[in-house]
Amino acid sequence: MAMNRVQFQQGMSLPEFFAAFGTEEQCERALMVARWPNGWHCPRCGHDAFYRLKRGSHGGFQCQACKYQVSVTAGTIMADTRVAVDDLVLGDLPDQPSQERHLSLELKRQLGVSYPTAWLMHQKILAAMAERDAAHTLDGDVLLDDAYLGGEFNGGKAGRGSPNKVPFVAAVSLTDDGRPCYLKLSALSGFTVEAITDWAKANLAPGSRVQSDGLACFGAVAFAGAAHSATVVGDRLPKELPQFKWVNTVLGNLKTALSGTHHAFKFAKYANRYLAGFAYRFNRRFDLRKITPGLIVDIARAVPTSQKVIRRGAEIHY
Repeated sequence: MAMNRVQFQQGMSLPEFFAAFGTEEQCERALMVARWPNGWHCPRCGHDAFYRLKRGSHGGFQCQACKYQVSVTAGTIMADTRVAVDDLVLGDLPDQPSQERHLSLELKRQLGVSYPTAWLMHQKILAAMAERDAAHTLDGDVLLDDAYLGGEFNGGKAGRGSPNKVPFVAAVSLTDDGRPCYLKLSALSGFTVEAITDWAKANLAPGSRVQSDGLACFGAVAFAGAAHSATVVGDRLPKELPQFKWVNTVLGNLKTALSGTHHAFKFAKYANRYLAGFAYRFNRRFDLRKITPGLIVDIARAVPTSQKVIRRGAEIHY
């Protein structure tokens, strides 16, 4: 059997990671470059001269002109995470694309922090991943399918009416030779014309060509300027529908990854973040060496998100 070049490519090894980010100074420099690629400028007055500060767990700067002080994490998604800068960067390493792990537990063990601290760090990393990919729109040929996350609570109702069952769509854009290119996974309020219309306007480029099963609401992608063709699946098995091979493969891998790692979590509350984390890694699978450095940049530039907002859970707007 031929070797899969994507699957067997080299990622960033531990020696390479520690060579690039092995000291607090290296990590602080990486965050600084990510936040201020054109050089540091005071957020208050715009002056570019500063004094370095060393106070607490995060390094910082004081503007020479107005004396305003700012840390390397202030104004970022990790602003209220009280761990050292080098630990924040080290926390990005477990998000290399091997999903069959409980990343919060892995962060707890690697960083020597409490589980609540590790869990919050992981949720913020997932939030940064979701923000980074949110603006990308799918174009060209796109496969679209419906699925559910979650299921029955102990003693609760099973099936589609389960209170812990979250509907979501999987959309895969294809390359010119018919292979998967980019993935979108989005939780919805339901499979309705209104929900699909809003999702399509946010995630599909006008002129894209969408192929789906016969679910009636998928025709609403036309309201976003996309062409739509439907294939009624009926009782046919996935192997009898080769045109949906890649979206079915993605859904199978997703459900295996989640069920193999999490026995249960509040799908209605956190579904979008876990879906975004899976999609983020999938979309960067062609160059594994760049995932960790790129994630550091995405975390540094993500909109600040408080612990209160994280624990409240992202709302499903579609």
